[in-house]
Amino acid sequence: MASTIGMMDSAYFVGRNEILTWINSRLQLNLSRIEEAASGAVQCQLMDMTYPGVVPMHKVNFNAKTEYDMIQNYKVLQESFNKLKIDKHIEVNRLVKGRPLDNLEFLQWLKRYCDAVNGGIVNENYNPLERRTKGGRERVPKSSQKNSKSLQANNTSNISSMDTVGVTKASGPHQGRMNETVGAADSSGEIQALLKEVTDLKLSVDFLEKERDFYFAKLRDIETLCQAPELEDSPMSIAVKKILYAADAKELALEEAQEHMRRSNQDG
Repeated sequence: MASTIGMMDSAYFVGRNEILTWINSRLQLNLSRIEEAASGAVQCQLMDMTYPGVVPMHKVNFNAKTEYDMIQNYKVLQESFNKLKIDKHIEVNRLVKGRPLDNLEFLQWLKRYCDAVNGGIVNENYNPLERRTKGGRERVPKSSQKNSKSLQANNTSNISSMDTVGVTKASGPHQGRMNETVGAADSSGEIQALLKEVTDLKLSVDFLEKERDFYFAKLRDIETLCQAPELEDSPMSIAVKKILYAADAKELALEEAQEHMRRSNQDG
């Protein structure tokens, strides 16, 4: 499942505000910036919510401030991924720097994954505040542990079968009728045309992914430059960051950046 969420997946077009709303509503938090989740504690609890009892919450440090403490949280998260056989490498060195773009991208992926597991449905039996306060698998009642194991098994089964749902449905009572339809339209010309269309689409997706990666790398370089100590507080860097960190077009980020530059020039 994790490996099928590519760079062109709709997950990576989810805005910052939607991600923050999702986190705050699910975990009863009040985050206002993406970088507030850079410690890895939020990600650990989101996985704990999705797979109750799997993440050892007593090892998660919600007050992590140093990179060392943050790295420990991400180790807990990566171990949970490994335990669940989630094929996702965590770019810890980038995330602990608190860069909004890196953390937004990872949270976009995580939201897509969690929604795929639970269908976007809130687990009403999960108490996020209690899990943060008490934590630890040993504090989960035995009955909850059994339910958690059943839930994990069902979730794993659901994920592994996502890509084959269409095939399963085709083997139902209407299979004979579908075979008749396919047989009627089964001409070599149509098959060749469809194969060519699929090939063209794959080439288009590959090109778009490369183009997206190219411009995303440029944005990372610009962000790094703007965060340099000697440039961070300059009017130009502030104006550029207003555009980089804008949640959507409605914020009129370009106009705000231009206005900031005008005021700075007048003050200068």
